[in-house]
Amino acid sequence: MTEWTPTTCMRCAVGCGHLQKGVDSGYGIDTVRGDANHPVSRGLACQRGIDESADPDGEWLTRPLIRKGGSLVTTSWDTALGVVTDRFEAALEGTPDGVAVLGSGQQTNEAAYLLGKLARGGFGTRYYDANTTLCMASAVTAYYQAFGSDAPPPTYDDIPEAKTHLVWGANPTAAHPVLYRWLAQSADAEDSQLIVVDPVESGTAADADRHVQLEPGTDLAFARAVLARLIETDGIDPAFIQETTVGFDALVDELPDGEAAAATAGVAIETVDAVAASLADDTLIYWGMGVNQSVQGTATARALIDLCLATGNLGPGSGPFSLTGQANSMGTRICSSKGTWPGHRAFGDPDHRETVADAWGISADRLPADPGPGPVGIAEALADSTPEACWAVATNPAAGMPDAETVRKTLEETFLVVQDAFRTETVELADVVLPAATWGETEGTATNMERTISRVRAASECPPKVRQDIDIIAAIGHRLYPTLIDRPPVEPEAVFDAFRELTAGTPADCSGISYDRLDAELAVRWPTADPDSQAGYRYIDGGEWTFPTAENRARFSTATHGGLAEPTDETYPLTLTTGRKADAYNTGVRTRDETADCPVARVHPETTLEHMAALDRGRTVIVSRRASVTVQVQPDDGVPEGLVWLPIHHPAVNALTLPDVDPESDEPNFKQCAIDMRPPSPSNPLTTQGLTVDEPVAGEGD
Repeated sequence: MTEWTPTTCMRCAVGCGHLQKGVDSGYGIDTVRGDANHPVSRGLACQRGIDESADPDGEWLTRPLIRKGGSLVTTSWDTALGVVTDRFEAALEGTPDGVAVLGSGQQTNEAAYLLGKLARGGFGTRYYDANTTLCMASAVTAYYQAFGSDAPPPTYDDIPEAKTHLVWGANPTAAHPVLYRWLAQSADAEDSQLIVVDPVESGTAADADRHVQLEPGTDLAFARAVLARLIETDGIDPAFIQETTVGFDALVDELPDGEAAAATAGVAIETVDAVAASLADDTLIYWGMGVNQSVQGTATARALIDLCLATGNLGPGSGPFSLTGQANSMGTRICSSKGTWPGHRAFGDPDHRETVADAWGISADRLPADPGPGPVGIAEALADSTPEACWAVATNPAAGMPDAETVRKTLEETFLVVQDAFRTETVELADVVLPAATWGETEGTATNMERTISRVRAASECPPKVRQDIDIIAAIGHRLYPTLIDRPPVEPEAVFDAFRELTAGTPADCSGISYDRLDAELAVRWPTADPDSQAGYRYIDGGEWTFPTAENRARFSTATHGGLAEPTDETYPLTLTTGRKADAYNTGVRTRDETADCPVARVHPETTLEHMAALDRGRTVIVSRRASVTVQVQPDDGVPEGLVWLPIHHPAVNALTLPDVDPESDEPNFKQCAIDMRPPSPSNPLTTQGLTVDEPVAGEGD
């Protein structure tokens, strides 16, 4: 009988503690349960996290693959790595930008750190990012602009203390079930309430004391309407504003009229006033992809922070709290050398560059001059053959990127290396496939959304031809840069120690966290330089506020609603939005039974009736300016008229979505684009799998 192994669930960013037991014979996980000793979750665990850890759907990768004669065939590790390093070396000849690297919030801290070290310090490429930019970049940018540092100020300890829980563009019942349990318990208390802002009725909205159904893409307008009414009704906290912030007067000068902004959002002024009044109590404002995945994502996140600042809702039991999707999205932000160097060291600061270069034993000139573009920009560069090769690690851009059909065609023309545990749409396009360990086979650490680091431990050995991410990265890196990257197998603890030492004295100081400490305490929250203490609420110490901004104060913003990224018109009269299904994981790689058939579209009954001519046995073809997708229509009065809701996880859906990005964060506009429902035709065939057509479908006159 195998022993119970304490670890961290890698399904979402709550960071629950798990106990896992490997199978008695062979490889894999037999049993998973919550760990009552883990300080984050105290034994709580959602069923989806347990099921997807122990028995995920999808096809596991168990051997290296290489493309021969148009097909993927098995090969040896030596052959696969030889082809990869030869092609990477050729692509990097004459330019550090010859290889694009796409990482993931599914990697451990250690793997993220080593991949960033290789991409930036080895290749020297600008074309490096993680799929976390597709979900969290707008929140990250907003935190930096407002507070001078990334990550939410509150922690989970603040949830029971709040009186108003304002959930904006998020559905934690599906995305973060354990966190939602804490939130719901607090909101159920006397004199407490749950308010949800979402165009669509979600599971969270169904539980709410008030559900605000605004027009898609108008979140910024509604946030500004609330602030305008707060000012008009003396609902702000002048003392807090005066003592703690800068920029309030400039914001007031740019604010729209409250009623006009409410009208833009399609919300009654009485509703605006009710939301404004709720902020008089200690309030936590949570937001997710409904805010971030927009061309106005950063501006909207800033506007939510502005609501906290204007009402004095910054401090224990209150504040802005972005809800992170992937398990180690926060880890990629502090480890991976994407937007900042490890520890949130400023990318463009010469002193920080020298510190990083010295730690890695290289010249600072070897490091790229700027962070480079986000995933959409990387895909565009690949289409222009600027990088000749692409390395995708634990991510599925062929399904997860906006305008996915264009991305697929680009990847087909690129030398593509895919490192993953499961067979995905991107694997099908690869020239070389490197099989990676999955959750129960991996050693390292992860960082949850409240800044807490905990251990990830293997309850099962890897199958013989499968390797951990960190060892695959090291194998490629050591072949190319033997003085930079150690030969595998790599000790995760040694990599973590190198990372934490590099963070010493930074806003994301993890130097007080070690494996020994994690073994003893199970979880520790950063920043902490002290091996005997851990951080709580950020930016306040002994009643004094300290922000790492030039002014040592939090900053207000001035942006106002700038219109929709893709308005409807006569050709595309409907609006598409996307959201998370409760039982689907990312692009469905662990939940393939949920995504095998065509996606299910939630559509208001009146909208369904208006488009009956487009239906064939309950199915129709959804058409955008980029592609067409077959869907199953599900009438649902929880969706406003004129809106179509589709699951973002389905591999066909993102062929429809818009590649426009937020100009400040590079995060794509997944949540709103113009579409039509059309009957099957030769150019719009009704399929059984929701597959896209070969060419984008445009209306007459486009």
